[in-house]
Amino acid sequence: MKTLKQARVGDTLKVVKLHGEGAVKRRIMDMGLTKGVEVYIRKVAPLGDPIEITVRGYELSIRKADAQMIEVE
Repeated sequence: MKTLKQARVGDTLKVVKLHGEGAVKRRIMDMGLTKGVEVYIRKVAPLGDPIEITVRGYELSIRKADAQMIEVE
């Protein structure tokens, strides 16, 4: 299982599954990260948190803790 947290800058990945429960999972889905969507890794901050991605045509910064819950291929 590869997560978004393990991805490298420049990778284009597809979301396979969202882990997590309730409000946390709902917030991730509200940001546009749903099953089947393509995600491009733009930047990673020097200490690794946050990760900047492009999803559905806009830039989004997410925390490592949230990125750990997103399974990609």
